[in-house]
Amino acid sequence: MLVLERHIKIINLLNKNLRMTTNELCEQLNVSATTIRTDLNFLEKENLIRKFHGGAAIIEQHYTMDIHKRDKQNPIEKEAIANEALKLVQNNQCIILDASSTSLALARKLVNFDRLTVITNGIYTMMALKDIPNITVIFIGGIVTKNSACTEGLLGSDLLDKINADISFVSSHGFTLDEGLTDFNIYEVELKKQMLKRSKKSVALLDYTKFENISTASFGSPSDIDLIITDKNADDTSIMKYRKAGIQIKIVE
Repeated sequence: MLVLERHIKIINLLNKNLRMTTNELCEQLNVSATTIRTDLNFLEKENLIRKFHGGAAIIEQHYTMDIHKRDKQNPIEKEAIANEALKLVQNNQCIILDASSTSLALARKLVNFDRLTVITNGIYTMMALKDIPNITVIFIGGIVTKNSACTEGLLGSDLLDKINADISFVSSHGFTLDEGLTDFNIYEVELKKQMLKRSKKSVALLDYTKFENISTASFGSPSDIDLIITDKNADDTSIMKYRKAGIQIKIVE
């Protein structure tokens, strides 16, 4: 079992049972106590769980930073990335925006189109778009999460199964060649997988802090991404490595 798969199983078990002992987790996953302790240390560091003596408990909805806080992180970089992403959008297209703060920055710029359809699971993204003339907003329904102001769950997946989009714009907590795009919320990543799958072109909007970070769950391999847009502060070594692997990257000032 891969490490990320095991982390997801631990989170799922704790979501179901709220708290479990180390021995119980060992039995469920058929691994050693040493392995479970290592996993729990990582998950606690990621603020996904809270350890107690002999086990761990879930931290309900605390693993996702409030979008207002995310919106204030690296605003200059996000604006530059959003401006570049805007160049890819054309009249009469259907595009998908995830609930990230960078996609929200892009949404705020979609004001000069004759006709555009935007699909999103971001509540603030939907609110930013709903009164803009000539834009049809399709809001992905589902369970509403507290801190990230987005929806998740099977209802959204069912809707996306019926969609054929031109471009999807997504962000993530981390990106590496081995794990691809990764994020905290193991439920929202299922929607993001569908967003990439149901689009002709997939664009990752990643500021420089995302590279060489790994979060809990993967939702897109490097081969799933047609283009990464990042900022000038991105690490040169990482960019060179990604390009050598065949990934198209646009660096904006």
